[in-house]
Amino acid sequence: MDKPVYVADKFDWDRDISIEELLQSVIAIKEFPNQLAKIMPSLTEEDLNKTYREGSWTIKEIIHHLADSHMVAFIRTKHVVSQDTTEIHPYDENKWADQIDYSFHHEASFMILLGVHQRWSLFLLECLKNPTEHLAKSVYHTGSKRHLSLSQLIALYAWHGPHHLAQIQFALKNNS
Repeated sequence: MDKPVYVADKFDWDRDISIEELLQSVIAIKEFPNQLAKIMPSLTEEDLNKTYREGSWTIKEIIHHLADSHMVAFIRTKHVVSQDTTEIHPYDENKWADQIDYSFHHEASFMILLGVHQRWSLFLLECLKNPTEHLAKSVYHTGSKRHLSLSQLIALYAWHGPHHLAQIQFALKNNS
């Protein structure tokens, strides 16, 4: 049986996002490190090298990717809200995963996630206090060739963490 690329549903770019869903998404962003923390203490070196499918990142690489991706997302969020940035550019996450820091201990990336998510979620809550001003803003992503609203960025990253957490859980469950 082939192991899936998406062990959770794929992100839906085209759906409408209500203010209530955005609030829930901000709460999900705030809580994501706590969800990851529940599995961190039990991870062994062997576990950290497991993958959810052949050719995918290891659990350790996923944790490092989450730190990188969520730092970038926080910075992109601040660009959308605070600057007249009209476009953002992609980064090659696979090339980033090939760098030496992905061999470093995963705890450092977890600590980054704790700090980034605390600041990011508080920042987003402040933005939601004035939705007319902030939620109308968007940027053009040159890689995906799509305009991204602040609402979409919030919903995307509320999905992104649990998406990778599901991959980690799948790897732990199916590679014993």
